[in-house]
Amino acid sequence: METGQLEELGQQLRVDAVRAADAAGSGHPTSSMSAADLGGVLLAHHLRYDFERPGHPGNDRLVLSKGHASPLLYALYRAAGVIDDAELLTFRQEGSPLEGHPTPRLPWVDVATGSLGQGLPVGVGMALAGKRLDRLPYRVWVLCGDSEMAEGSVWEGAAQAAYERLDNLTLIVDVNRLGQRGPTREGWDLDAYARKLGAFGWHTIEVDGHDVTAIDTAFQEAAATTDRPTAVIARTHKGRGVAEVEDQEGFHGKPLPHPERAVEELGGTRSVRIDTAKPSGTPPTPAPAGTGGDGTTPDRTGPVAAPRYRAGDEVATRDAFGAALAALGSERDDVVALDGEVGDSTRADAFGKAHPDRYFEMYIAEQQLIATAVGMRARGYLPFATTFAAFLTRAHDFIRMAAVSGTGIQLCGSHAGVSIGQDGPSQMGLEDLAMMRAVHGSTVLYPCDANQTARLVHHMAGLPGIGYLRTSRGASPVLYGPDEDFPVGGSRVLRAGDADRVTVIGAGVTVHEALRAADLLAAEGIAVRVIDLYSVKPVDSGTLRQAADATGCLMTVEDHHPEGGIGDAVAEAFADGRPAPRLIRLAVRNMPASATPAEQLHHSGIDAASIAAGVRSLV
Repeated sequence: METGQLEELGQQLRVDAVRAADAAGSGHPTSSMSAADLGGVLLAHHLRYDFERPGHPGNDRLVLSKGHASPLLYALYRAAGVIDDAELLTFRQEGSPLEGHPTPRLPWVDVATGSLGQGLPVGVGMALAGKRLDRLPYRVWVLCGDSEMAEGSVWEGAAQAAYERLDNLTLIVDVNRLGQRGPTREGWDLDAYARKLGAFGWHTIEVDGHDVTAIDTAFQEAAATTDRPTAVIARTHKGRGVAEVEDQEGFHGKPLPHPERAVEELGGTRSVRIDTAKPSGTPPTPAPAGTGGDGTTPDRTGPVAAPRYRAGDEVATRDAFGAALAALGSERDDVVALDGEVGDSTRADAFGKAHPDRYFEMYIAEQQLIATAVGMRARGYLPFATTFAAFLTRAHDFIRMAAVSGTGIQLCGSHAGVSIGQDGPSQMGLEDLAMMRAVHGSTVLYPCDANQTARLVHHMAGLPGIGYLRTSRGASPVLYGPDEDFPVGGSRVLRAGDADRVTVIGAGVTVHEALRAADLLAAEGIAVRVIDLYSVKPVDSGTLRQAADATGCLMTVEDHHPEGGIGDAVAEAFADGRPAPRLIRLAVRNMPASATPAEQLHHSGIDAASIAAGVRSLV
């Protein structure tokens, strides 16, 4: 397209953003108008994308990190001819896929955006997949706003992208100077952004974001730059083209006050159509993960057999997780593992040794860890991301947004609970069950022995949404055989009899404490039922209700704070109006300090002695 045509396209995108927000009575037209020329040039000249085949493996990827500017994205889709004018004007209406912030309800949207600061880290994951897994020449374009450049997650992504030399990644920063409540930190100081990104190792280009020729040249330079990522830093005006709102405070997140007049000022409605460049040739088949671009297989240790453990052996569930994940990687070439620089502790490094080409080190950057998993899942891989359970809390917003995207990623949090011992409370995951249970569509698993862990890892590969496996640091006795199955949503009754007076329910380390307590009580003539609630979400309501009918009293024991964990999961099994049993909850209610694992369990009142004492007081 000639310069004048590109300028016309930019105006069309602005008009459509104004019209869409006006039809909805809400939205962010001014934030869309600032980036209209950037989006128009990208669509017309640089984005290689087959809109009829959004799953084409050679397609470029476009991530709208400034998700509130969704009117611009939908205007681009109208210009590409994949939505019509009538659908554009359903923006933000019930039943419309054109939501206030984009989600993968639209086939051309890979991930949900709107929580600012996430687009670049997710784009890093996509670009990594292109470089090291797909080995395809697609480019990842991320359009972000200047306000979100204050987010720490952006700089986690910037560091990782430069370290990985992702020259297939271009960040476009829309520097329109104004945030939600007033000027941004850097205003229009483009050099401030360039200095920071340059210090991280990025190639930077400063440009007038309304000069379509300069934008075109900058994008060409970005595509030609090798061995490092590129940031195009564009000076723009919020509300560009409408004098009443251009570069004015107080119009963020609002339809324009006089939309008809604004449309007229912008030159009226248009119907420019863009046929985007397609990926060259027929849809390429990516080299399978684990092969080089020439089809050869890199050095690796060879297939890894699924682990099998003997009853009575002392094995940490984290050890079983690492061995099972490495075995899963031998079964499936789409499995990838990501580590937060604790792989020797989580045991994810077992996967790295067996499959080094599919193992990714994210270092101490938990937001980037989850974002990379989301980006790789969007490219068709099955990621397992691992770190300490306590540290996943830093990435909760990324996990939450992964659920909004409908993204199936698998997480493992190790070193959970006070049972880790002397490291103290900063390292103890005591909130993770509550956090993960609250995520929409999640599955939460907490195994107590090695064979159970290995089987659950296998099941996680088939989960439809976000899966979470909680593992323990210390070794514990193997209770189950290597061929036993543990379906998601199930539980195991380990002790039961007609004379049972209380049901003790544990998971993970507290299962073993419950069994020891049952032995102590049996010697005193007190029979108790013991349930291993390895599936915390979904919970086995049927077994719990049977136990309640048989014993009349349930006692939950968990190495977790009382809020949101096993006790709440059990209580919810009786939340449908049926008579609820007496429910006693033993949980970590104190603030731990350094002590041995046994001392920690005792001080928190969740060891065998505490369980036995609690049962005696009940009966």
